[in-house]
Amino acid sequence: MNAHPPSHSSQHDFAVSPLPFADEAELNAPISRRRRLLKLAKPMAWVLFFILLALLAWLTITAPLSKSLEPIAPPQITLLASDGTPIARSGAVVDKPVKAAELPDHVKQAFMAIEDRRFYSHWGIDPRSIARALWSNVTTGRTQGGSTITQQLAKFTFLSPERSMTRKAREALIAFWLEAWLTKDEILERYLSNAYFGDNTYGLRAASLHYFYRQPENLTKAQAAMLAGLVQAPSRLAPTRNYDLAAKRMELVVRAMVASGYLTQAEADNIRPPAVDVRARGSLPTGTYFADWALPEARKLSDVGYARQTITTTLDARLQSIARRATAQARQGGAQVALVAMRPNGEVVAMIGGHDYNKSPFNRATQARRQPGSTFKLFVYLAALRAGWRPDDRISNAEFSDGDYRPKNASGTYSGDITLEEAFARSSNVAAVRLMEQVGDGAVIRTARDLGVTSPLAENDPSLALGTSAMTLMELTAAYAGVAANAHPVIPRAFPSERLNWFEQLIWGPDRFGARVHDDMEQLLRAAVNRGTGRAARLSVANYGKTGTSQENRDALFIGYANDLVVGVWVGRDDNQPLRGISGGGLPAHIWRDFMNGAAGKSAVRQPKKDSDGPISPLDSSDLPPLPSLSIPPSVGMPNVSIENGEAVISTEIQGNQVDVRLNGQGVSGVAINPAAPKQTAAPKQTAPPPPSNNARP
Repeated sequence: MNAHPPSHSSQHDFAVSPLPFADEAELNAPISRRRRLLKLAKPMAWVLFFILLALLAWLTITAPLSKSLEPIAPPQITLLASDGTPIARSGAVVDKPVKAAELPDHVKQAFMAIEDRRFYSHWGIDPRSIARALWSNVTTGRTQGGSTITQQLAKFTFLSPERSMTRKAREALIAFWLEAWLTKDEILERYLSNAYFGDNTYGLRAASLHYFYRQPENLTKAQAAMLAGLVQAPSRLAPTRNYDLAAKRMELVVRAMVASGYLTQAEADNIRPPAVDVRARGSLPTGTYFADWALPEARKLSDVGYARQTITTTLDARLQSIARRATAQARQGGAQVALVAMRPNGEVVAMIGGHDYNKSPFNRATQARRQPGSTFKLFVYLAALRAGWRPDDRISNAEFSDGDYRPKNASGTYSGDITLEEAFARSSNVAAVRLMEQVGDGAVIRTARDLGVTSPLAENDPSLALGTSAMTLMELTAAYAGVAANAHPVIPRAFPSERLNWFEQLIWGPDRFGARVHDDMEQLLRAAVNRGTGRAARLSVANYGKTGTSQENRDALFIGYANDLVVGVWVGRDDNQPLRGISGGGLPAHIWRDFMNGAAGKSAVRQPKKDSDGPISPLDSSDLPPLPSLSIPPSVGMPNVSIENGEAVISTEIQGNQVDVRLNGQGVSGVAINPAAPKQTAAPKQTAPPPPSNNARP
């Protein structure tokens, strides 16, 4: 057989085999994938960059390093009366931070042994501690913490005490943040200076002084071990409350120090539970009516830091005692009483918010909004005087016979035209409503606002003239202070303020009424006390004021001023039920007069106390003896005696009726009775102003 050579076509077919094309595709595929990955890498890098930037911004805002230098609880503030008498203390017991370099090794080692043995070697979280805690939780069922000292600092400085995975994640992030910016010693210092040790005590220095009366730099091994053991459950383990548990926990800390190599077994065997040395301090109340009102402002005045603050207030301890005694007699039929006394510039010198702070810390002088009754007429008549009216101008005192709103006088008596002075002194309701109709309720509301009233005032409501819009005793008294000082608005304050110089007075000083307007208003206020509804408040010196009684005698008030004091008194019931036989011209006026007479009395000048722990003036206790008084039935008010036109006038109140008996050399020359207003059926809620009444009492 002949061998045939391969044909040309066969060689060509072999040369164009598809294998070379397959190899080229395989080589090009990785290049294509790399190009796609490179294209994705750039936007992913930007995304990661923005995530890190956002995380950095979040940490900067939510975990500023400076915050770990601040106490986690508001430091203790002691409030003093103006003469230096301590009146209240509030806040946590804290002290200046500790320095790690100044602490004995055994103090630092006690905390690290029981809380974080690898503190100086980990980077914020300890995986071994976390794993050990998880294993213990699963196998024994007992919850065991795995947080490091850094995590604990992050938790009680920056985070809430909630238990959630989200909070644990934030805790870990902040721990990394702290480790990145602070040294280990700085972290330990801030942890020890802020940890809670029970008994309202924060920080190692405060705890060392509280439990052992020594500085932390001088703690013994036993004392350091006991304090380190408190951190786990400070309220339960505090040695002042449960010494046996604290001692048992201390033994656990000592064993941990042995296991960590900080103590030998021989040293541990010689450690015994230390004796607690708590030094007695003067007991001050944590709150009073005045202190609760003053404390928020005190926090603003105090420096941010660990130091305890002692701040002097405007409260006058002598006047506060007089106020407490003057109001003690108002305990009739479940009625409460409130009193505010301030200087014309707004400095509050006495405050009574109720009968007993311990039973009810609700402050009826600053928190309760009640109807002011006829004390609101100050704004009506002042608006008229600003509009050009004078005290001798006349207005109708006739009964309303038509219209939808027909107010009545409390006395039930009417007449023709009377002067504004007479209408204000009598507290005529019909005259006040007519006067507001003529000057406009807008002018009345503007006058109230100018004098500092911030409570809502009803517009287009004729009953506004009779005091149906509720407000606090504090803002009402401050409004009268604006008249007393002829400078408005007056802002009540608990702390002395700097006096403005003449230039500051010119630029930023308060507004003032014209001399004519101010003199005319004082003429009206003086008439109300001299011969009007406020006669029971008359003093031996010139005084000015106005009575007020809301509908159905639910609120009784007297507001007035004399001798550089502006005082407001309110009597009422918390359930807003009518008072039995009490109106503004009765019990409140008598309380006001008793307080003012006591304030004007001579007394020894008290020297300021250097020791802010005591003695203590009981400001809101209920066990003070009442002022000596006659044995008078509850339905009969305290009598007041005065001389008018050569006759003796005995004024009193019997079941809400004002009774005046005139005596001359021949005997009784006359008796005048102003009957009480008729009762209404609707009883409004305490928190809301009652509906308009036709029978507001003076």
